[in-house]
Amino acid sequence: MRHGHLSEYFADFAVKRLSAVEADRHRSNQHEFDGVSGLRAMLGDEDRRNIPAVFIYLNDDDPDPLREEGFLSWYDARRRHPTRTEWRLYFPDTVVSDNAAEGDLLIIARRTDGSLMVIVAEGGSTIASQLLWLFGAGQATLPGFSVKGELEADQMRLEFASRYILDQIGVVVEETDENHLDQMLQLFGGGFPTTREFSDYARSTLRDFDLAADPDAAIVALMEREEILFRTLERHIIGDRLQAGFREVDDFLKFSLSVQNRRKSRAGSALENHLEHLFRLLGIIGDRTPVTEGKAKPDFLFPGTAQYQDPSFPQELLTMLGAKSTCKDRWRQVLAEADRIPEKHLLTLEPSISVNQTDEMQQRRLQLVLPRGIHGTYAPEQQRWLMTLGGLTETLLDRQKRAGF
Repeated sequence: MRHGHLSEYFADFAVKRLSAVEADRHRSNQHEFDGVSGLRAMLGDEDRRNIPAVFIYLNDDDPDPLREEGFLSWYDARRRHPTRTEWRLYFPDTVVSDNAAEGDLLIIARRTDGSLMVIVAEGGSTIASQLLWLFGAGQATLPGFSVKGELEADQMRLEFASRYILDQIGVVVEETDENHLDQMLQLFGGGFPTTREFSDYARSTLRDFDLAADPDAAIVALMEREEILFRTLERHIIGDRLQAGFREVDDFLKFSLSVQNRRKSRAGSALENHLEHLFRLLGIIGDRTPVTEGKAKPDFLFPGTAQYQDPSFPQELLTMLGAKSTCKDRWRQVLAEADRIPEKHLLTLEPSISVNQTDEMQQRRLQLVLPRGIHGTYAPEQQRWLMTLGGLTETLLDRQKRAGF
C-alpha cells in the first residue's frame, strides 16, 4: 500500500457489465452474478456466507447515490465433487438491484478493512465513464469480471480528478495540512471566512509557484491547495462543534446539511475566484458575473459588459465563459446566458464526462475547457476537441489585441 494511491482505499476490485439476467430480477430467481470464476483471486477458495457489503447505485440525474447495506454469499455449488467446481456469488434484493439495468457498470471492490462495496453505475453515464477511468478498467465487457489486484491498485496515484470520483461513492480522501492550522485560526478568528478571503489566503501559501507561467497547472494547484486547507480548518471547527453536542436530532441534521451546502457552494466560488486572479495576472480584461439579458448572469464576459452592450462591437471578439467545478446536467444553463454570443465556453474540473454528453455539447456549440492534466481522463476522440485553459487564455488575449485593448 502506498500513500496517495488507490491501494490506500481498495485492496482489489473487479469490473464487468451487467447482463439482462443479472439486472432483471423478474428474469431470474437465483439473484446471482455471472462469470464469477475470476473472483476467486479476491474472495478466496473457501465458502463465505453473508459477507457484509454496501450497495451503491449512481446515475447522472440524481445528486446523491442510492445506498443500502446488505450481503453477498460466495460458495462452490460443487464443493463435494472430486474434480469440478461451480462458484456462485449471490446478492439480495436492494434498492440498488431494483434500479440496475442491463448494460450498467458493476464494480465489486474490497476495501482494505476487508469489507466489500458493490457499485452499480448507469450504462453510458458520465459517472460510469469516471469509474472506469478511476479503476483503470478500460471498457468493461460481458460476460466475466476483470479483476485487478493490490499491485495494480498501487500504481494508480490519486490526483485531483480521482479524489473527486471517490467522493461520489462515499470514499473520503482525508488530506490535511496541520502546518497552516494555527495561522488560519488566528487569521479567521476560529470561524469560516468568506470564500474570497479564503481563496486569497490559499494563493498566499503558494508563493513559489509561478501561476502565470502555466495556467492549466496553476488552476489545479490552487484548487487542490484550497481544498486541503479548507478541510483542515473545517475538521477543526466541526470537531469542536461535535464535542459540544446537540440538544435535538434536528439540530444535528441542520448542522450536517450546513456542512454539505458550504462545501458545495465554496468549490464553485473558489474556482471563479482563482480564475479571476489568473486572468488579471495575464492581463486579460473581463467582467465577472455581469448581467446580459434579463436576469442572466454569465460567470465571465470578455472583454466586458460595455462591449457586449455596444451593437457596433464585433460579435466575434466577444467571449462568454461559464465556470463550474462539476457539470452534471447544469452545463445546459450556460446556453441561456449571453444571447449575443452563439458559441459558449465552459470551464470545468470534472473528469471523464461521457461521450454522449460531450457530443451534445458540440452540437449545442458549447466548447468545453479543462486543465490539461484532466484531458487524459477523456477518450482520445474527445481529447481532440477539448480546449485547455492555456488555449483559452491565448484566444482571449488574441481577441483583446484585435479589439485594440
